[in-house]
Amino acid sequence: MIRITFISDTHNKHKHIPSKYLPGGDLLIHAGDCSSRGYEHEIREFCKWFNEVPGYAHKLFIAGNHDWGFQDNPIKVAEIVKFYKNITYLQDELYVMGDDYSTAIKIYGSPWQPEFCNWAFNLPKGGWELEQKWNDITADADIVITHGPAYGFVDMVIGRYEHLGCELLDARLKEIKPSIHVCGHIHSGYGYTSNDSTHFFNASVLNEAYEFAHRPLTVDWDPETNEIVFIDC
Repeated sequence: MIRITFISDTHNKHKHIPSKYLPGGDLLIHAGDCSSRGYEHEIREFCKWFNEVPGYAHKLFIAGNHDWGFQDNPIKVAEIVKFYKNITYLQDELYVMGDDYSTAIKIYGSPWQPEFCNWAFNLPKGGWELEQKWNDITADADIVITHGPAYGFVDMVIGRYEHLGCELLDARLKEIKPSIHVCGHIHSGYGYTSNDSTHFFNASVLNEAYEFAHRPLTVDWDPETNEIVFIDC
């Protein structure tokens, strides 16, 4: 069994998460929007905190639409991230957890999403550029991290009835069938659902008012059977 904690959309309020909700385990994943605007001091503060979260063997994160620094000043941000030895930033990259690729857990992270109010990491909805980003997701990825949800899965705002996720991402996930997809972005989409092949998590810890309202999601996952058990922290 592999113990994973999912968080997302902390927007500079990462310290509002009680430590009891971060129980430690094999893997801690943050699915983007660590900041308000991606200023350098915000990124430094988040990376320092993320680096110091105790008890996790691997800690991975991606950027989100608020995290402008990762898009506009990637060289400087890479220097910041590199300073912290216990964390890994993924931008259209694969992380291999294990020494033998054939049996390792393969985790792909990407920050892109359909265009939304001219924020960071936006590409035209339904366009070929966005489709190419999703086609680049490694076909044998076990876990896929994107900032925005796939269409039809944990992608609705409370009080509204339309799905806000990306249809192109949904098509790619149905093609490659990862065991787990984790996202954020739609704060009130927080929660879990699944289909026949994939577990879908929206790990946004803030509500639509940007208040801490949702616990991080921690599960024990069996990569052989793809069964999960939620851990009540």
